[in-house]
Amino acid sequence: MEIDWFGHSCFRLKSRDGVVITDPYSKEIGLSFARPRGDIVTISHDHPGHAYAQGVKGEPKIINGSGEYEIKNIFVTGIRTAHDKKNGKDRGANTVYVFDLDGLTICHLGDLGHVPAQPQAEAFGNVNVLLIPVGGVSTINAGEAAEIVSMLEPNIVIPMHFSHDDLNFKLDPAAKFFKEMGIKPPIAVASLKVTKDSLPAETQVILLEARQKE
Repeated sequence: MEIDWFGHSCFRLKSRDGVVITDPYSKEIGLSFARPRGDIVTISHDHPGHAYAQGVKGEPKIINGSGEYEIKNIFVTGIRTAHDKKNGKDRGANTVYVFDLDGLTICHLGDLGHVPAQPQAEAFGNVNVLLIPVGGVSTINAGEAAEIVSMLEPNIVIPMHFSHDDLNFKLDPAAKFFKEMGIKPPIAVASLKVTKDSLPAETQVILLEARQKE
């Protein structure tokens, strides 16, 4: 399968069965959206930075909330979490999505605002690729993100939802997360192709370049 990042929390997960677009955003947040085509759109929570489904080309099926879904032989599990540390009292609910694609388990944490309780973490399953917010302010911060990586022990970690010059709100830079992970900032790559056989034995952090156009 192939993973592309369109900035903020928006990824394209392209498998042999179909294409998933996560958390598409509108220009209200300051970034220019490339409007990719997709078969499935997942929305972690109702916010212009995460719920601009109409910006995705095609006629995608929209998943917005917890539950189990099967679309085009792609299995999606939505798990209710919170956007803050007070069980949603400050910022409401957040949905974590776990995808079964090409024999891989991909977990998109959305705008998770807390370190998951053990039952929640177990519901995520054996995560191969973890898409994790690291910018703090409105989500988990770099230290909490590193703690979750340690908890889930994924093969690959891809940071998202961190500072960008064009965003009209402030987030922490990804560099804080790399420091918490005890690694040098990785060189960004345009795209990631991964198979079950190519997964690294030890957790690897990969930084993707944000695609500006489709």
